[in-house]
Amino acid sequence: MGEDGHDLPPGLQVTPTPDDGTRLSATRLWDEDERPHVTPPDPERVYSPHERGQGQHLVDVHDHLRAELAQVRSVVEQVTAGALDPGAARSHINTMTMRQNDWALGAYCQSYCRVVTTHHTLEDQMMFPHLRRADPSLKPVIDRLELEHHAIHDVLEGVDRALVAFITEPDGVVRLQDAVDLLTDTLLSHLSYEERELVEPLARLGLT
Repeated sequence: MGEDGHDLPPGLQVTPTPDDGTRLSATRLWDEDERPHVTPPDPERVYSPHERGQGQHLVDVHDHLRAELAQVRSVVEQVTAGALDPGAARSHINTMTMRQNDWALGAYCQSYCRVVTTHHTLEDQMMFPHLRRADPSLKPVIDRLELEHHAIHDVLEGVDRALVAFITEPDGVVRLQDAVDLLTDTLLSHLSYEERELVEPLARLGLT
């Protein structure tokens, strides 16, 4: 049974990644119970290999983002693990090791933020307008996904600000961890919701 109350057609043979409900941050940017859902698809519909590939492509792209997010979290944990006292960490930023660690963390996180932003921009400018035209009943779901894209953009900016705070503020380590936790919660929740709602329409209607 899908999280929205209905199963995807057996012939689709694409499995959206479920949201296991784990949350790391106390902050909530949206009410997941208010998310709209697509109309249950025809359970008897048969999909061609090409159509199934269209739906699977979204999952594959999202899996890459999930893997990259896990790496971001790993890098943050590695850097902050040695900073038992944020004040002491700040006093050592001029040492070669700290400078290298901070540069690696900043470069990696900023690069990941750009990847997520680019992915969402492509969806907003190409995929979503196509789906709206092809099936107007999808509009409430697509509108919601776009709103979540904007919210995630703000979270990404918060990660960028936390990277600065990491080397300039006494509580920089805590702030950075909080920012990455919020990114984890919002992004994983969003990716699962998007897959659950759009893998079937993408198979049926195509990417563009």
